[in-house]
Amino acid sequence: MFHSASLILGLASIPLAHGAALYPRQTQQVTTSFGSVQGATSNLESGVTVYKGIPFAKPPVGDLRWTAPTSPANWSGVLNATTFGADCAQSYSEVGLFSSGNTNISEDCLYMNIWAPANASSTSNLPVFLWIYGGRFVGGSGSVPTYDGAHLAAKGMVVVTFNYRMGPFGFLAHPDLSAESAHNSSGNYGILDQQQAINFLKTEVAAFGGDADHITVGGQSAGSASALIMMYSPLSSDNIVGCIAESGARDPHDPETYGLATSHRWMDLALKQGEDFLAEMNVTTIAALRNVSMETLLKSDNSQDTILDGTVFANSTLGLVSEPPLWRPVVDGYVLPYGYGETLSKNAHNDIPIMTGDNLGESSTSNLTLTTYKTGYAAIMGNLTNDFLSAYPATSDTEATAQNAAFGQDINRVSTWHWASDWYAGGATSDVFVYFWTHAPPNQTSGAYHGSELWYTFGNLPTYYNYTWTELDYELQRTMGDYWANFIKGGDPNGGNLTAFPPVRSNVTEIMWLGDAVGVDYVANSTGKIAVIEDFFAENVEW
Repeated sequence: MFHSASLILGLASIPLAHGAALYPRQTQQVTTSFGSVQGATSNLESGVTVYKGIPFAKPPVGDLRWTAPTSPANWSGVLNATTFGADCAQSYSEVGLFSSGNTNISEDCLYMNIWAPANASSTSNLPVFLWIYGGRFVGGSGSVPTYDGAHLAAKGMVVVTFNYRMGPFGFLAHPDLSAESAHNSSGNYGILDQQQAINFLKTEVAAFGGDADHITVGGQSAGSASALIMMYSPLSSDNIVGCIAESGARDPHDPETYGLATSHRWMDLALKQGEDFLAEMNVTTIAALRNVSMETLLKSDNSQDTILDGTVFANSTLGLVSEPPLWRPVVDGYVLPYGYGETLSKNAHNDIPIMTGDNLGESSTSNLTLTTYKTGYAAIMGNLTNDFLSAYPATSDTEATAQNAAFGQDINRVSTWHWASDWYAGGATSDVFVYFWTHAPPNQTSGAYHGSELWYTFGNLPTYYNYTWTELDYELQRTMGDYWANFIKGGDPNGGNLTAFPPVRSNVTEIMWLGDAVGVDYVANSTGKIAVIEDFFAENVEW
């Protein structure tokens, strides 16, 4: 149901006011285990200091290409942490909401950025929010202005962004790389970078005023999948206290789960794809591949997988499911011991509070003829076709288009609500808070598009001057920021005068709607629609 990346990111480039110095630049210095760090006053919040470009691992270059990250070397003198480090290697050109504007691209890219209240000290014990960016695991960075952490930090926390390896640099699996590993594992170097960022914070965030025992991870799109993996993986699950997954946690039987960046690869397939990649690069050994240039390796940066071949979705005219990116996490038995469904059923994860949801504008809005609607859904629904057409009836092209969109919106909500039900069924007891974002930012025609909630959760509306923000937008910014801050601080979005945001319960078919209206509303507006979607999931493989 999510738009393809090209549609999501095909918005007009958004001029940024982010570089304008709204406050005088004052420096502040802290001391870490690796050396001293000097930051500067945030451009956006006078009471926040930002430290940019802190190395949290050794540069993964040369012989360290396709190895697990390790702690950085000590530095001498004072690190001038006032400019972002290089973005990780990528050829994925993003604009607008997800653009960093950084033209410095390098394999030497494992750098971290920290926003902290200016009066924070090593004894402040402030909650920590670690943000993982999206971009289909082939693009993005921690320097994207949308993720500026100043406004959230001003609410009394430490906010962290960072870079991780992507594309073939982050997700190449190969038998020889597995043989090099002490754990017979390969293909998850980008995930290991994310876990190294947590490890670095565990020892160093106190210097910036953070509580190393209170780290909440969050992310959107591929970053959402990553945040969930931080909870699923035994290498990181015990080091976090909460998870925010924006677009988002989905039912393991939902075909979108294996058609998006939220997908993963099984080890046998990933190893075969790695061998094919070496042949594509015209080399026969990993040693030779380590000498291939960054630019050459990036030629397959935007490759798609072909896992839909042979399924009912392969030639569908409905556009419900698209192929996932080739380069994505691997179920390797070490970083990821199990697939998503088995992880939930075995309760093989940290039992921590979750906040997750989806956006109205992420659903398919293709114009369909009545014939295409009926034949297209018959092809994927099989013996459920009559039940589906009864729940989503159409007698004209206009109704077919509307029902296709309605099904997309319903399946997104039901899928995430169902994931929460599976969470509880597996034995977890911590609350899951599910939202549905409905508000379209002004001056654009893509609606409440993929990632549109980020303007509001990070509180960065005034940072951009291409949109004509209204009082409703500013009110939503306050509301969303407070819900997110409350969750980061205590694992519960509720507090103050906010509208009650209840956790999901399996026997209550309602979730929180956020946007044009704020309050509890339906998962789908009839039990028949929920039943059809649940039956549809049951007929699909578990991912």
